[in-house]
Amino acid sequence: MTAASPVPPPLPAPAPVDADRRLQALDALRGFALLGIFLMNIEWFTRPPQHMGSGIDPAATGPDHVAAMAVYVLVQGKFWVLFSLLFGMGFALMSGRAVSGPAFRRVYLRRCLALLGFGLAHGLLLWSGDILHAYALGGLLLLALDGIPRRAWPWLGAGLYIMVAGMLVLYGLVLGLLPLEAQQAFARMAADTDRAAAAAAAALGGGSWPAAVAGNAHAFATITLPGLVVLLPMVLGVFMLGAWLYGTGRFADVAAHCGWFARLAAWTLPTGAALTAASLAVGTHFDGMREAGPMTLASALLMLASLPLALGYLALFALALGTRALARPLLWLAPAGRMALTHYLLQSLVAALLFHGWGFGLWGQVGRAGQVAIVVAVFALQVLASHWWLARYRFGPMEWLWRRISYGAPPPMRRA
Repeated sequence: MTAASPVPPPLPAPAPVDADRRLQALDALRGFALLGIFLMNIEWFTRPPQHMGSGIDPAATGPDHVAAMAVYVLVQGKFWVLFSLLFGMGFALMSGRAVSGPAFRRVYLRRCLALLGFGLAHGLLLWSGDILHAYALGGLLLLALDGIPRRAWPWLGAGLYIMVAGMLVLYGLVLGLLPLEAQQAFARMAADTDRAAAAAAAALGGGSWPAAVAGNAHAFATITLPGLVVLLPMVLGVFMLGAWLYGTGRFADVAAHCGWFARLAAWTLPTGAALTAASLAVGTHFDGMREAGPMTLASALLMLASLPLALGYLALFALALGTRALARPLLWLAPAGRMALTHYLLQSLVAALLFHGWGFGLWGQVGRAGQVAIVVAVFALQVLASHWWLARYRFGPMEWLWRRISYGAPPPMRRA
């Protein structure tokens, strides 16, 4: 008679991670990315969403033009890519900590569905330019592709991003060669866009909150959702690249890998700068669909530049963290990075309250330089508030709700 085999203990279920087990470098980088996201987004709380892609506001002069140009060249497109890299790293981190594959997949599925709900609510109630819904859909696709060997992810991810942006470059070049008859058709489309932009300005800048919600819903349905055809594969590609980057282990000790980050910056920053210069040579302001060819070409070149520049920013940030002089002030951003979802939504609430008609109604009255000043002031308050909040609580409010939905049980909120 043989002895009964011992029953193995049940595998621990995935659970939220406390601050002492988090990678502070990633949290600090996420806080830095949050600042760039706000610098880019705030303009579109006081400008019609139909003008997205048309470049710098031609009404900007003096300091406003300088600020607009600085954000256009250094920020636009780069920070959503940086944030997407961090999202992919978060996926790799969660899947690496998981000890039970099916349990992790269930948690991550609920996590993405919750994020999709947050994004749809944000896009309809506050700002049609929401990106959370794209992250949620990209996360679901990332989960579906998790069986592909991770060593292939950087090539697949970068290839997917470059393929989409490259196709847009070719599309812009083709549009510029169209005959006069086709260009007249684009002019008629531009007239429709102008009417839609005027209606959006009236609804958002001077209307009630229900009117603003209706305007957001129209822009979300006609601009944001169709844009997923381009945005979603690019998001997925960057997610895959970010997951691979985390898997290299270099973010666990950035100081020990300064040479690798220096080489990354040396390759990516000149490439991104050259592509940005090519975009600027095409133009920085376009009359909408009346200049569809050059507008598309300039935007696509800027998209191509955004991936290498985001990687370059990441490398420079890591190098700065490897120095004694800069590590401490940069790590001060980490608490804001731990509350990124709360702060992203709060930034939209503050901007909508300032510029939309149901709030203070400052639509069109604050130039780009003033917008940058507002961003810096609000973000500084967010960083200070994050330190105060996380000294008392384990998670930000929206982060707690996100975990509550993801893990199926409320995690302890107050710190011991």
